[in-house]
Parts: sequence; structure tokens; C-alpha cells
Amino acid sequence: MTIREQIEAQQAEMLSPHACLSTDTGAAIRLKPEEPCPYRTAFQRDRDRILHSNAFRRLKRKTQVFLSPVGDHYRTRLTHTLEVSQVARTIARALFLNEDLTEAIALGHDLGHSPFGHAGESVLNAICPHGYRHYQQSMRVVDCIEKNGEGLNLTQAVRNGIVCHTNLVADTLEGNIVRVADRIAYINHDIEDAIRAGILHREELPESAVQILGHTHTERITTLVAAVVAHGTDTIGMPEDIQAAHDELHTFMYEHVYHNNTAKHEEQKAKILIEELYRYFRRKPEKMPELYQRISEKTDVDRAVCDYISGMSDRYAVDLYMELFVPKSWK
Repeated sequence: MTIREQIEAQQAEMLSPHACLSTDTGAAIRLKPEEPCPYRTAFQRDRDRILHSNAFRRLKRKTQVFLSPVGDHYRTRLTHTLEVSQVARTIARALFLNEDLTEAIALGHDLGHSPFGHAGESVLNAICPHGYRHYQQSMRVVDCIEKNGEGLNLTQAVRNGIVCHTNLVADTLEGNIVRVADRIAYINHDIEDAIRAGILHREELPESAVQILGHTHTERITTLVAAVVAHGTDTIGMPEDIQAAHDELHTFMYEHVYHNNTAKHEEQKAKILIEELYRYFRRKPEKMPELYQRISEKTDVDRAVCDYISGMSDRYAVDLYMELFVPKSWK
């Protein structure tokens, strides 16, 4: 037996009957057939491909909530992804589900996020005739854009978990864990960042919610993870009282942070920047890198321009805008 086969045998023996195994034919199928790896299961292989991708590395310079914040400790899209992965893996391990599959989905779930967070997403959705949703773009990244257009050729279970992570029910329990872990992570780390930024004070959090979930970041994460584990594997969720408190906190954050003028005062500039870049490359697709010119020829210009801009980091988008539209001093 190869090392991979030994791992697969161990997982079949140790994991829950509800777990998705990498030997499940439908779950492990790829868009293009491949010889299996002698050392890694199919889902371990997917995790590694995502981890080594260009799109994953660019997440370190993409906005989570605060656009280009001054300070080393604010979350970026990359640190958010790592926190989602940690929460999701903890839940999967406790429920004896497939931790490798869960980790691969978690690491890949935000690969398609635009620069400037949801501000960038909203303007691309408005200006591109194809529309734009980051979870759908994540699929384009792994299927059509990475590896110079070859794609990562991920398994069906990982691809399904990525596209379902925002508001759809995934085909696997592992995919549904990532959907729940995503919300657990971002609500709680965004509270911490908002307090650090001075736009939220801890005592402003709704008392009815924190009495149930906890007054600190650690307490709330612990309560929520424990609630998901206690809920079991019939469906991935939480008891009603915990879910209600979590939903109350979610609503509070949208009202007081995500739509807060202090947190969002630069968003209009970001939207104008993306609109200008979009119009420029829409007129001059030959100015895009070769990969996106090929996409333009294969599909259409709007699809290619949206792919190009959505893949940019915040800093790259700003620098490109400066190069194209801001006059330089004469030397």
C-alpha cells in the first residue's frame, strides 16, 4: 500500500460515517483526470494547490473591513482566511469529519475576493454585465485563471464547498462547516478590529448577546464552536438560543461597523478607482496581461476585465491607477 492508501484506510476506519472521504468517487472527481499522488489524499493535494497559488498569496494585501489600515494587527483577507480555517478544522476534528477537505475549502473560499473588500465587489457587480459575486469568482480562479489559465483542477467536493460558502447548502458536511466558520470568524474578529480602530467600544455590544456568547473574543469563539459541535452532524448549525444571539451580534455589526462612516469613508474613492480601471481596460484590452487577453478572445472583454481587476490587490490597483491616470513630474 502507498502512504496515501494507508491514510485513506485510516480515515475510513476513524472518521464518522457522515464524513466525506477522499475515496468517494463523486466527491473526489476532477475536471481533468489525474494519477493519484502516492503520499497525499485528493483533498490534501487540493489544499496544497490552493496554499501555493498566486491568488492565495495576494490575499495578504486585500481588504477585510478597513481599507489599507495603518497598523500591523488589523485583519486582511489572508488572516481572515487562516482564522476561518482554524475554526473550521477544530469543528471538523471534534465531529470526526474530514479535516483535510474542510481545510482545503476554508483556504480557498475567498480566493475570488476583489480589491477593497465588499466595496470592490459591489462596483464590479454593478458595472460588469456578467455580474460579480466573490464566491462565484473564487470558482473562476481555481478553474480558469490560476496556473496561467490551466486552473488548479480541484476535486468536486472542494469546488462545491467554495461556491456554497456564503449562503448555499453544500453537498458535504465539511462544506457547511466552512460556511458557519466563516461567519463565526469574521463577526468576532471584525469586532476586535473595530474596537482597535476606535469606532466601537466593548460596552456598546448588545448585552443580551454577550451574556450568552461571552464578553471577550476568546469566550465568544469558544461558545460558538462548542455550540456547533454539540449540535452534531445531522445538520451543521447551533442551538436556537446561541443562533439567535449570534444573529443579533451580526445585525449589530452591520448597523454599527460595516456601514459606519468612519470605517467606510474611503470606499467611494475605491469605487471610482475600480470604475476608471474597468473603463480603461474595456477600451484597451491589449493593455492587460496576456492571460486576460486570451480570456477576452475566448469569452468577451467584460469577462476578462472583471477577472483582471478582481484579482488585483488593493496596493496593486492603487499603483496601477496612479500610473495610468495621475501625471508624473517632469524629470
